[in-house]
Amino acid sequence: MDNNKKEYSEFQTKIMRRICANAVISVVAVILIYLFFWRQRAGNWIVWFLESFMQMGHEQAFYLYNDFFRSNKELFFAAAMLFIFILLLWSLFQWMTGYFREINQGIDALLSEDVMKIQLSAEMRPFERKLNTVKQTLKKQKQETALAEQRKDELVMYLAHDIRTPLTSVIGYLNLLEEQPDMPVELRAKNVQITLEKAYRLEEMINEFFEITRYNSSQIKLSKEQVDLYYMLIQLSDELSPVFAAKGNSVVLNVDENLTVCADPDKLVRVFGNILRNAAAYSFSDTEIIISSEETEEQILICFQNKGNDIPEEELTSLFNKFYRLDKARISDTGGTGLGLAIAQEIVALHGGSICAASKNHTVTFTVRLPKQ
Repeated sequence: MDNNKKEYSEFQTKIMRRICANAVISVVAVILIYLFFWRQRAGNWIVWFLESFMQMGHEQAFYLYNDFFRSNKELFFAAAMLFIFILLLWSLFQWMTGYFREINQGIDALLSEDVMKIQLSAEMRPFERKLNTVKQTLKKQKQETALAEQRKDELVMYLAHDIRTPLTSVIGYLNLLEEQPDMPVELRAKNVQITLEKAYRLEEMINEFFEITRYNSSQIKLSKEQVDLYYMLIQLSDELSPVFAAKGNSVVLNVDENLTVCADPDKLVRVFGNILRNAAAYSFSDTEIIISSEETEEQILICFQNKGNDIPEEELTSLFNKFYRLDKARISDTGGTGLGLAIAQEIVALHGGSICAASKNHTVTFTVRLPKQ
């Protein structure tokens, strides 16, 4: 910043010097003309000019010079000064417009698609840096816009696919019930139950879509209070035990019984629940999901470890992207909407914390960092 100020100051000083120099030169030039030209031979030259080219006699030419030129010498002197000053000012403007032309060329380069760096003269170095910074910013924004457009297209595609699956099931079972009015009571009840489950699934997905929109627009307000993390994690593990039991998984809790944090309990349950559901979905069968904690002076760390396939390094950060799932087929029955971890990240960020993932030796670890205050 100081370097920029210094360069701007040097540029201003150079312009001021040039203006002052032009003013001094114009004054000196007029004085020299007056001393060495006007006072010495100007009268003789004017008389000679009138005699030679206007065909006047010597006496008539002298009187004309004396009555017209000599009597108005102050006017001619001022006109000469003005003429010289304008000439030098025009030269100054030509010099300054050269900088404007450079800036104009820099703006043209800024708007062009080329990747060449904008280069200006040494005096214009601060403007050169600004233009190159703006060019990089515009390039980055263009890339982000293209990425956002791509994600929007993916969102529409995934949304259509994910909603269509339960919706097709609902329509199919309802058609079946309509086409077979004499269907046995037990079979009808079974079909109605399946239809209801699919409808609930559809409702859950739509609610998640709306929820992630609310988080992105910062419409969520936190209601913080002192939360007993140990009790919360025990209660959550019990509630999700049917999910873990489906693949023979179990939860091991290695958390300090006195561990507390100031947070929104409802939102925090959502974070831990989403992580545990993700762990259950991608864990090896008959393995343990280990929850551990660590406390520092400023932060509380909650770690969730499960045994599963290693996640490539380049995909770890993508886990928190909206609609991202490790199963590329994106089958709704085996995975969620792809919003669970994205919502978890938004909630943790609202609390002033962070969440990250690591994967090594068939062990996947999610770490949630929350500030103590």
